[in-house]
Amino acid sequence: MPSQTSPLIIALDYSSLDAALCMADQLDPARCRLKVGKELFTRSGPAVLEALHGRGFEVFLDLKFHDIPNTVAGAVQAAAEQGVWMVNVHASGGRRMMLAARERLDAQRFKTQLIAVTVLTSLERQDLAEVGLDTTPESQVERLAQLAQQTGLDGVVCSAQEASRLEDLYGKAFLKVTPGIRPSFARQADQRRILTPAQALAAGSTHLVIGRPVTEATDPMAALEAIEREL
Repeated sequence: MPSQTSPLIIALDYSSLDAALCMADQLDPARCRLKVGKELFTRSGPAVLEALHGRGFEVFLDLKFHDIPNTVAGAVQAAAEQGVWMVNVHASGGRRMMLAARERLDAQRFKTQLIAVTVLTSLERQDLAEVGLDTTPESQVERLAQLAQQTGLDGVVCSAQEASRLEDLYGKAFLKVTPGIRPSFARQADQRRILTPAQALAAGSTHLVIGRPVTEATDPMAALEAIEREL
């Protein structure tokens, strides 16, 4: 059975089902969970979830739903019916949208974790200004996290630099899923607000999304073990 304690989520950012499963077969479902994002799911559909579940992995379906409330509620229900461990929505979709998703899962008695994206880790203050938000990423994260918490979501996606403040506000049980994690042996890529795995956990992150440092490694399991040692 998958571990309930590992904070590590490995991002399967592949364009084909075969490539994703080839990587999954090199990893241990007792020591990490897997994330399926937009490109892989759009190309492979539910087959990738079925295949990963069959290999014993818990899956975070990272599709970032953002639409009218009823549409998002239906999408979240569809994800839960496929057995995913976690699914996410965009907090900027608003209170009614998040509440509709929460209520749909509760009505169907699903245990799927429902979290909200706050501010993408690639965005800086100038990017927010260009879409009409005169605020810092940190302030916007806090505003959207409060809305997610008020509507009963299980947590948020945020950078590690915001996790400490969110832990102070909402406690350890409120999930803080952090992308943009780079182990000490890896290079920074296109994410801006980043920390190492140990720094992120110390800051309050509850789950760490790691992609290329593991998936591009010559020996992915050795890379995973190196990250575990850093923790």
